[in-house]
Amino acid sequence: MNNTKPKVVVVGAGITGLCTALALAKDGLPVTILERDAPPPTGGADQAFFEWNRRGAAQFRHPHAFLAVMSNLLQESFPGLMEDFFAAGARKVSFEDMLSPEMAKNYQPEPGDEKMWLLMCRRATMETVFRRYAENQDLVTIQSDTNVTDLLRHREDGQIIVDGVTVQKRGEEPVDLHCEVLIDAAGRNSKLKAWLREEGGQIVTEDDDAEIVYFTRHYKLLPGVEEPERGTGKDRSSGDLGYIKYGVFPGEGGHFAIIGCLHNDETVLREAVKESDQFDLICRNIPGLQPWIAPDKAEATTSSFGFGDIHAVWHNYVNNDQPVALNYFAVGDSAVRTNPLYGRGCSTGIIHAHLLSKVLTQESDPLSRALRFHQETEQELRPIFKASLSEDRKAILKAKAEIAGESVEKTDSFKAWFRVAFGDALGMAATKNINVLRGVMRTFNLLEKPGEFMKDWRIVLTTFRYMLAGRTTNANARKVSGPSRDEMLKIVEDYRATQQDKAA
Repeated sequence: MNNTKPKVVVVGAGITGLCTALALAKDGLPVTILERDAPPPTGGADQAFFEWNRRGAAQFRHPHAFLAVMSNLLQESFPGLMEDFFAAGARKVSFEDMLSPEMAKNYQPEPGDEKMWLLMCRRATMETVFRRYAENQDLVTIQSDTNVTDLLRHREDGQIIVDGVTVQKRGEEPVDLHCEVLIDAAGRNSKLKAWLREEGGQIVTEDDDAEIVYFTRHYKLLPGVEEPERGTGKDRSSGDLGYIKYGVFPGEGGHFAIIGCLHNDETVLREAVKESDQFDLICRNIPGLQPWIAPDKAEATTSSFGFGDIHAVWHNYVNNDQPVALNYFAVGDSAVRTNPLYGRGCSTGIIHAHLLSKVLTQESDPLSRALRFHQETEQELRPIFKASLSEDRKAILKAKAEIAGESVEKTDSFKAWFRVAFGDALGMAATKNINVLRGVMRTFNLLEKPGEFMKDWRIVLTTFRYMLAGRTTNANARKVSGPSRDEMLKIVEDYRATQQDKAA
């Protein structure tokens, strides 16, 4: 193993940047993190959520959860960090907690079940806990209020070599900060890629529009109100009505958020969810959400706010075995991003961070580092990216069919029919058979490659058995209660007319 300790600079103190720095520091590499925003306030979770201005994190106030792959990595890699999360109010949602009442009655734990758990709290709480933990590590230095204004680079034999960055702290003159390794964790809007391209770096980008926007509103349960059951039937607190996907994200201290996701062409409802009163109107007409935001249950703590321009993006920093630049590594959203609706971004970020830490500690040659990091990124993250992209494309077809008033169930070949029928049977089996649910949850939590559980012949046979019930029966597993699209449009139209009459 290489014992050289490179001088490492990480650009961006978001979740991926902090995970990267902590992984490197754990492996003995000193790290300086550059962050353009101010540090979190000194108070608790509410102060961080309502007062911390995180311009550099576009999804800062949208819901987040740590999937099992990330929760386990954090617990195993960073002693005391998980206890800090729990002390801040974060909750652990175990595999047993996710079971329906019918499954829970006869549940017998199996090896591996203990690994399937989620960590849930508001992202402001996540980042605050991470920052304070990182600040206490001897090998981690964080420079806040620091803008990166240029990329230091030169060429040798046609190859771009990165030497560091020019930085400017608020109210001070720019200075050059040299390093042996520069890590770009600045997210999807990172400027470093643009500077590499200015130098002639050929970054090949794959970019697919998810064609959606989602809106969030935060709430808090009223004093004395118990958190409702999230439900497992047709009135569950997350689901897909065809024209809108919705979900409840419980946080800490009685806080929770609701999201509504719409296709870009769903113009009337997109305009409606921008208005907080109409956002609530839509939610209160969805049975699975009614117990959460009834006027006697909770009060809103924010207005509704959106997040758009959602793309699945993969930046290739190595092409034909030729790195775009040496000594430069992009992690997380700076390299790969998927639709945030699936909640995979933080988890793929920490996977990426640990891959890079391993490469930097085991390889000393800059070219070998670049090629190996590229290879391992392809091996570990490409299957997740492809699965997310496939889900996006299916969702686009479904949403467009709904808008056009067409049936998305139509199939024009036996292959297409079989794919849909098998998928419906798998969905039904996951609601009834705990072994099938285990497999689905392993994939959902990124504990294995997407679809790996389908190599288990018992799961395949169980799914085939459910196919015998027919598509109509099995399709009911994914259906949730709620108004049709036309009914919801009428609800919004009637509400607007009433408001106009009141204003007249």
